[in-house]
Amino acid sequence: MANLAIIPARGGSKRIPRKNIKHFLGKPIIAYSIEAALKSGLFDEVIVSTDDAEIANVAEQYGAKIVLRSQKNSDDFATLADVIEEVKNQYISNKIVFDSICCILATAPLITPDIIKKGYTNLEENNADSVRPVVRFAYPIQRAFKLDEGKVSFINKEHASTRSQDLEPAFFDSGMFYWMRFELGLKGTNRYAFEIAEMQAQDIDTLEDWQMAELKYKLNNQ
Repeated sequence: MANLAIIPARGGSKRIPRKNIKHFLGKPIIAYSIEAALKSGLFDEVIVSTDDAEIANVAEQYGAKIVLRSQKNSDDFATLADVIEEVKNQYISNKIVFDSICCILATAPLITPDIIKKGYTNLEENNADSVRPVVRFAYPIQRAFKLDEGKVSFINKEHASTRSQDLEPAFFDSGMFYWMRFELGLKGTNRYAFEIAEMQAQDIDTLEDWQMAELKYKLNNQ
């Protein structure tokens, strides 16, 4: 099976400036995604899609190839699907196709080769269109509150007296990677997911998220 890893990494991060190459415990955060992809042994090519020369230089130092991103897909409104389709079209125009793609986020330092492999196994065994790792909500979302000028009430009043253990577990996207069929990208409807522990993932949007990711990394690797 021919597999392609795509790591999107544009240069215009605002909440954490230069986030994709900011040093995380001693090396650029994007290096963790590149190294995990390479060490998994699953990919014929590991590429970084970027509009930024410095990001491209760092990515090449850690073993990735570079696909330059168009200006259209370099602003705040470009989606992962847009970036994936752009990379696909560049390969197709050169008469190169793959069986599967794994889109790996550049800010996923807790990623490991084993988690990537588990996702690929899930994709193949279920004949899925796409697969992603998810994390279980620690508290049942059915018993969530809302605040109206300080006044508290249940969002779902029907569960006000339901025991937590009787409610169906809910999950959220780990923000780590997405396996998918090359021909479908993220458009497929036969979607699967597999659960990973909360300690194995951390979405990074703020400096507090960054600090939590560093703490989790240290605890996972002590």
